[in-house]
Formats: sequence, structure tokens, C-alpha cells
Amino acid sequence: MLIVLLLLSFTCSALAATSTLNKDFLTEFEESGGLRTPSYEQTRQTSLRLASSSNQITFTTFGFSPEGRDLMLLIADRDGAATPTAVRESGRAVLMLQACIHAGESDGKDAGLMLLRDLAIGALPPELLDNVTILFLPIFNVDGHEHYGPLNRPNQNGPEEMGFRVTATNLNLNRDFMKADAPEMLAWLDLYSAWMPDFLVDAHVSDGADFQATLMYDMPIRGNMEAGLSLWSRDVFLHDLESSLADAHELLMPYGGFRRWHDPRSGINVWISGPRYTHGYTAIRNRPGLLLETHVLKDYATRVQGTYLVFLETLRILGREHDTLGRLIADADQATASADFRRLPYPLTFRRSDVDSVMIDFPGFDYDMVQSEVTGGQYPVFHRDRPETMRIPLFGSFEPETMVLVPEAFLIPPQWSDVIELIERHGVVVERLTKAVTMKAESVRFEGVSWAEKPFEGRHQLSYHTTSDVAERSFPVGTALVDLAQPGARLVLHALHPEGPDALVRWGFFNPIFERKEYIESYILEPLLPGMLANDPALAAEWDAAREASPELLENHWSALLWFYERSPWWDDRIGRYPIAWTFDRVMVDELTH
Repeated sequence: MLIVLLLLSFTCSALAATSTLNKDFLTEFEESGGLRTPSYEQTRQTSLRLASSSNQITFTTFGFSPEGRDLMLLIADRDGAATPTAVRESGRAVLMLQACIHAGESDGKDAGLMLLRDLAIGALPPELLDNVTILFLPIFNVDGHEHYGPLNRPNQNGPEEMGFRVTATNLNLNRDFMKADAPEMLAWLDLYSAWMPDFLVDAHVSDGADFQATLMYDMPIRGNMEAGLSLWSRDVFLHDLESSLADAHELLMPYGGFRRWHDPRSGINVWISGPRYTHGYTAIRNRPGLLLETHVLKDYATRVQGTYLVFLETLRILGREHDTLGRLIADADQATASADFRRLPYPLTFRRSDVDSVMIDFPGFDYDMVQSEVTGGQYPVFHRDRPETMRIPLFGSFEPETMVLVPEAFLIPPQWSDVIELIERHGVVVERLTKAVTMKAESVRFEGVSWAEKPFEGRHQLSYHTTSDVAERSFPVGTALVDLAQPGARLVLHALHPEGPDALVRWGFFNPIFERKEYIESYILEPLLPGMLANDPALAAEWDAAREASPELLENHWSALLWFYERSPWWDDRIGRYPIAWTFDRVMVDELTH
């Protein structure tokens, strides 16, 4: 009952900016009657006031943006603890609330500022912080936030002005978690790895069709997170969250996409998000994450109110569940580092069933599909005066698609220092060989390599297929050995195994290996060709087959020469060879690391 009273109190008083609050503690959002969101500097000043008014609130920064702005962090702790060590020693769970990763979607910023204000001034029960410490990032994408204006989100119903979706270098931070091209993301990785929050809420605003619900969610509960954490997220956290929000007359529905764009009656597809996304990333680090999406067509005050309720109820649930969640996280870390994890195939991707669905009640509005007189296309016209609960299918059944065997360790040659440094920024323990070693190890050769025609998030992604082999390979002093007997093993697999959809090789970190740097003159190679064919019947047969399959070889002198050069002793065998290798030999790994 307490939570319902708190929610109703927020609804009735916070948005009205009543005189019950000292004016100094009103946010820009409240003073405007729910119409405006504060600028970066206003947010900073509000944060500093909160920190100066309460010994439970700490204001700090964790990095800089490309345009030189501080990345702000507010810490709310019962005892004023402000370091990972101090908080962990207290036994409290760590809840990260993240806002403005897409800076135009500012609901979480205003909701979080009010939540910390209400904790600081005693408007909320102080025991909410007994078992939980809050890390609040009011503006993750600070440069995009200051690309300010009324036209940045044409689908969004308020605030009056808002920031822009991406960073100053035009990168989407919510596609950058694995490759970490943005300086903001590198700073975030350092923060996350230092604190290792037990739970993260990432606040967004969603585009899409019109319907009754304000709040949508997604969580890693369909196979991409350790099983115990997935069950807790579904059966405890989501169950309690949905129940409490229902008591406050707030609808919470799964976040997904309509099977026909803007057509709710077609049914809903949900996804398993990969590690380039916030809650996909936290999943492979054995920590639950909640993607919160408010409905873009609801007015700003309503959206912020809903976000506040989710933040508050999440705080309450973690306060009750902190011991259980802490134990499940410890179990997940231990299981991921165990030998049992490395004995089973690991799913890097999943396939959604297009036939296996469940029927759900969808709280929508009646609508008509109208044909445009200009473009000839169809678009929906929704009738908010005719709410309709539709019985529609939700497609959320998944099975593993790409399965790989889990090695004991990966080995990264020392010259690939940027990759090694990035893996360490992800919180992975990396050791260096102190002596050269030759050992059997597996690697792959890339074939059919192609790059996307257009860049995506600043990079031309690769597609390819691979052939693997096990051979004696030499590794020099300084080679990075990444032992998978550690909690970060899932992240290592996604980053370094070439079959991963967000593998660093797919993002272009190893592009130089596909470039030929040496050549042979025609007047050197041509006189050798008759002898090569006469002395190697297999080569001769392959040449005949190649000419038949590709007649253009005889039409292009240089293509024919390249064909022979690739099969000659002078060809650089490293071209297309993945420089990273891996081993399944536990004894060898133990010898190298101890």
C-alpha cells in the first residue's frame, strides 16, 4: 500500500510544483508544469544543490566528452559512501539509473533528479536507501544533449526543446558498448567495471504506433543471460514491477516491433538484444538490465511520471531482493568462470520462431489504414476516443542459432595493442606471456570477405565465412593471454570469437589483415608457370577447373597472375588469417599463467 500512496502523491503534487516544496528544490521540469527539461548547465546546478543539501548525495564526474563537457554522476548512499569499495563493504546493492544515452529522450533525467531530490529532502522513506546505493547518470550523451532545439524529435510529444539522438561525432552510444569508439563510452566502461552495478535501468522514449500504455520494457530473459538471473528477472522483478504499476493504474507492456509497421493487429515481435545495446551488454556481464521505453505520443509530464514510478519501484524491489540478487550474481560469475561453462557450446546468436507465439491482450486504439493521396502509401489513423483491447500474437520464442565451443583461453599477439587495451577496459583480466611459446592452437582463415557499402556507426561492418584449423603456432613475449576461467568469459567470446555478431573483427578492428602488401613482377613469375604446372599435377588440375569456372581468368592477365601468385611459395600466408588464436588445453593455460 505504501508504494501506491507514494505514486499517487507524486502524481498529485510533483508535477504541480506545489508550495510544499522549497522553491530551491523544484526542478526546471516542475517549475514549467512538466513542459521543459533543463539544459546541461541547469542540470549541473541542480545536481550540485542536491549534493550540498544532503550528506547522502555525492556529485562527481567520470570523464569528458569530445566537446569538453564533464560526464556527471550523482551517488545516493545512506551513509554518504561514494566509492565502489566503500559501498561493497556496506553490503548494499548498486542500482545504476541511466538517462539521455539518446539525449532527446530526456524522461529519465527529470525523473531521476526528482527521485534523488525526494530522497534527499525526506519526501520518500529513508529506508529506501538501507540496502541500495544509486548511481545516477542524468545525461550520458552530454554533447548531443546540448544540440538543443524543438525539432530534434518530430514524433515526440514534448518537452518544448530537447537534445539530439547521437554524440558530437555522430555516434549512437546505444550501439557502441562493444566497440567503444566514443570517448564517452570508454569512460562509461571504466565506471561500470569499477562499480559493477547489480542492476541497471536505461531510460528511453520509443517511437511507434499509438496505444494506451505509457511504459514498455525489455529484459534479457530469453536465453542471453545466465539462467538463474533470467528467472529472477522474469519471475520476481518483472512480476513485482507489473503488479505495483497496475496498482497505480499504469500499464506495462513488452517492448517490441509490430510485424507490419504501425499495424498492431499484425502482432508483435520481441528481440534478444546483442551486446552493442545497454541491456544486452549487461547480460553478458552477468548483471540484469531493464530497458525502459516510454511512449513517444504521451505528453512529457505523463512520460516522466511513468519513468519516476519505474525508478522508484525498482529501488523498492532491490531493497527487498538485494541479498537474493547478490547471491544470484555471485553464482552466475562463479558458473561463468567454471570448467563446466567451458564444456558446453555457447550461443552467440538466437533465432526467433515465426510460428511459436502466445496470445496477449494489447491495450490499443481502434485505427484505420488510410491511403496517401500524395505518395500512394498507407498510414494508420488512430482513434483515441475508441480504446480497444486487441487479442494479438506475441512472437517471443527463441532458440540458439550460432553455437561455438568455448575455449580455455584466447591469445592476442602484442602488436594488436588497441584490441588488448579495449578488452581490459571491458573489465577482463588479461595476462602477458613472459616467454615465447610454441603450442597447438586453433584459428581461422576468413573467406568471402566483404564490407558493407555504407558505414554503420562510423564503421563498415564485415561479412565473411571462416575455415578453422589447429596447428603449431608461435606466440612471442608480450602476447596477451585471456583465460576464460573468469566471470568476463561471455564478454570475451562475443568480442574475440569471429562468429560473434559484435565481434571486434566484424567492426573492422583487424582490417589490415585483409590487405596484400607485397607483389611479384610478371617477368619474374611468368617464366616459372610452365614448370609449376608440369611439376604439380594437382595445381594443373585446379588451374583447369578454375579456367572452366571463371573464363575471365584468361581474359585478364593480371587476375591469372594473381591466381598463381596466391598458390606460390612467395604468397604472404598471413593475408586473411585471424591473428587471434585459441586453445582448449587447460594444462597448457595453467602452465602459462602460473
